[in-house]
Amino acid sequence: MHIATLVRSTLALVAAAALAVMAGCTSPAKIFINENPAADIASYKTYNYQSRLGTDERDGYRSILSNYLIAATDKALQTRGYARSDDPDMIVNFFVATEEKVRTTSTPSAPMPMGYYGYRGGYYGAYGGYNTYETRVTQYTEGTLNIDLVDADKKELAWEGVTVGKITDEVRENLELVVNTAVADVLAKFNYTAPGFVPSTAGENDG
Repeated sequence: MHIATLVRSTLALVAAAALAVMAGCTSPAKIFINENPAADIASYKTYNYQSRLGTDERDGYRSILSNYLIAATDKALQTRGYARSDDPDMIVNFFVATEEKVRTTSTPSAPMPMGYYGYRGGYYGAYGGYNTYETRVTQYTEGTLNIDLVDADKKELAWEGVTVGKITDEVRENLELVVNTAVADVLAKFNYTAPGFVPSTAGENDG
């Protein structure tokens, strides 16, 4: 039991780190979209979730991360007219991963001191001099979130959204906000609504 608790805690920390890319990056997260041209996405009306999500540890157990992802996805899809159903047109699945990266950069530093050129023996001088270069090696963590929408009948991937970015430390303690931001950003690229759905215009004519 003690080991299981440790595993769950470790998974939560890894997930928080991976999803931090979406809410606290020093540079914007990259979003990639892939759509199956053979899928009839425009006809889908209902959805539900994979029985065991890629963010779950085992069958019959929903992680905290999975629950946050489900809540955020419910909001995003239902505002587009989709209904959650026990007999869905599409199945939603998630996956989160982290990877350690190393970046090497070279930047000019101050010009070389005059004494450096003594090897020329005074026969010729420097033409404007030149800078030395300082090389820096930076290690960072990159996080990736996949949201898969699967055709429930054909058991084929219909649409996927992937977001990748550099992780910062500031948002790791606020996993729910990070998830909400990540899911909203990815599903903003899902250019579909349920058939017959009419967006609410409440408040447009007030006043």
